[in-house]
Amino acid sequence: MTTAATGRAVESDVLGALRRLRIVPVIVIDDPADATPLAGALIEGGLPCAEVTFRTPHAAEAIAGMAQAHPEMLVGAGTVLTPQQAARALNAGARFIVAPGFNPAVVDYCLERGVPVYPGVCTPTEIEMALGKGLQVLKFFPAEAAGGLPFLKAVAAPYSGVEFMPTGGINPENLPSYLGFKRVLACGGSWMAPTEWIAGKQFDRIRAETERAIRVVRESVAVPRGA
Repeated sequence: MTTAATGRAVESDVLGALRRLRIVPVIVIDDPADATPLAGALIEGGLPCAEVTFRTPHAAEAIAGMAQAHPEMLVGAGTVLTPQQAARALNAGARFIVAPGFNPAVVDYCLERGVPVYPGVCTPTEIEMALGKGLQVLKFFPAEAAGGLPFLKAVAAPYSGVEFMPTGGINPENLPSYLGFKRVLACGGSWMAPTEWIAGKQFDRIRAETERAIRVVRESVAVPRGA
């Protein structure tokens, strides 16, 4: 079992990386053989991070491939719906867990092991459930479908200590607006490495789009973040 102090150190390391990067590529990968070249493309593009979603049968294999080939990369697991999936992800080398909703069983499993976990929330009730577990960084999902940045600002207002990672409908056009909100720690997005590009082994294209995303982030950082 991970000690509380170790768990806090791990959480601090992961959050530190997310604060620096400001984007988390959300990955859906069908063929685990694509994991290593995909990781290489993201790293070369300036984004050594990936959230590999459990939307395909080979997610754990993909996580293992990335983690083993590129130990410097921050690899996490997304769309984690059960403690069993969380266990598979962690055994494969995932360093953080992301869920689409607030599942107390998944949250408890991760907290008991000192693993950073970012459950999805969309309402005040869900935020308060997360606060009850001691969580301060949450995924806001589905961001655009739920009402976008105006809705996030409204729902975040009563909870001054909470930070959010919006995911769902984020793209290069709306990314600066989200990053300009001081309560947004980072954004998740799939546009840099969509499933069809991965399946088509268009890794140069993924690298180029990642570089473009990093430029958007740098330009956004140059603008003061607002309330």
